[in-house]
Amino acid sequence: MEGTQRRQRRWHIAVFLAPAMLVYTAIMILPLFGTLQLSLFTVDGQSRVFAGFDNFRRLFLDPRWSASFWNALGNNFWFFIIHMLVQNPIGIGLAALLSSPKLRFSAFYRTAIFIPTILSFVIVGFTWKLILSPLWGVAPNLLDLVGLKSLFTPWLGKEQYALTTLGLISVWQFVGIPMMLIYAALLSIPDEVIEAAECDGITGMSQFWKIKLPLILPSIGIISVLTFVGNFNAFDLIYSAQGALAGPNYSTDILGTFLYRTFFGFQLQTGDPYMGSTIASMMFFIILAGVCLYLFAIQTRLRRYQF
Repeated sequence: MEGTQRRQRRWHIAVFLAPAMLVYTAIMILPLFGTLQLSLFTVDGQSRVFAGFDNFRRLFLDPRWSASFWNALGNNFWFFIIHMLVQNPIGIGLAALLSSPKLRFSAFYRTAIFIPTILSFVIVGFTWKLILSPLWGVAPNLLDLVGLKSLFTPWLGKEQYALTTLGLISVWQFVGIPMMLIYAALLSIPDEVIEAAECDGITGMSQFWKIKLPLILPSIGIISVLTFVGNFNAFDLIYSAQGALAGPNYSTDILGTFLYRTFFGFQLQTGDPYMGSTIASMMFFIILAGVCLYLFAIQTRLRRYQF
């Protein structure tokens, strides 16, 4: 009798999981394996031939491909570092402030900070491009109002500033996500823990650093890995603000824009689906390596530290 109930429960779980698994397999798993398979082929004349790992060798070593690939990879890492060092600490700080029971209108502040997250990448890219324009943007006038117009420069038009500027724009748009996740983690801390800390005289910022921060380290780890995955899948903001060429002079080129130009072609460049699949496969392997590093190394240490 017990065995029959267990089988029924298992069928019950399978029935509810099946639709989601079918959709996920159709739109994620099958295209992934198709991309990995396509990266092992190349074109010879009019026919497709098996190339093995030759496409990866070309991507890493061939001067026609390697310079663009390593440039895009380096830009992607810098884009990720900006979010890790600016977005996530700001999100944690905002969550700590907004979780204070003494703060008035905290719901309004949370909503205002989170609203940019739901905006379209295209809207954000074009809006900030207009704001920062040296010809008709409002940024020079705003800086002039506070006596800092001399600091203005066409940040999106200079190679040394463009990528950092886009990274900070992305931080402005998505800082609400780590803020809300950390806010939820802070609210989940039992009241007994906070009361015990207050009885021991631990209040204010000392309470946050000594009590709350160690308890939310797993949430911070999840935010970090989500930031890593999101930034190495980035494309929309760069494309809407700087175009497929990711100017000026490819200074804002990341793996997403490099993949787009390679796979679909752009202007005089013809599309190469085989090398495009190779770039997409490398993006997958990089993201997979980062997630595995988090799961098997960092997360284990965080759990030991927490408990």
